[in-house]
Amino acid sequence: MSSYEEHSHRKNLFSVGKLGYAKGDRPAVDCILCGVRDKLEIVPNLTIASTDLSIVSVNLFPYNPGHIIIFPKRHITTYLELTEEEASDIHRLTQKTMRILESHWRVQGFNLGYNLGKNSGGSIPHIHEHIVPRFPNEAGFLDVFANTRVVIYEPYKMLEDLKKLWNEFE
Repeated sequence: MSSYEEHSHRKNLFSVGKLGYAKGDRPAVDCILCGVRDKLEIVPNLTIASTDLSIVSVNLFPYNPGHIIIFPKRHITTYLELTEEEASDIHRLTQKTMRILESHWRVQGFNLGYNLGKNSGGSIPHIHEHIVPRFPNEAGFLDVFANTRVVIYEPYKMLEDLKKLWNEFE
């Protein structure tokens, strides 16, 4: 293995809750996102806003501050199952989310995308889009020396902050 290959994979520092989640310790429901939709008490709910078709939520284990997921209320597992109305709704919500993050958090870039299927890194069998804000000078000490990222913004505080902005932003 070349030196580049040895150092090209980012390490992750997990919170205690994330480590259990990554190992499969999750609420006993058929679908986590349907549990969010149905407001099941055993499922952590970080919903910022919803429409008739979609839900906007803070990611429970964010890659960066402001990491949001948007998903259809209808349980579907593939992108091709999205109706035009659902796709349009998710698109509209994505734009609103990006505008809020740009105007209030000085975000200067985004990664947007879907992890479709287990081979792409998808761990939830319910289609959802990730919006991951990117910030200037993001690389810190651990990024540079250990190729590791630590996220220090607690998801429930992020939810509180984003809910206020969502309701104020038009």
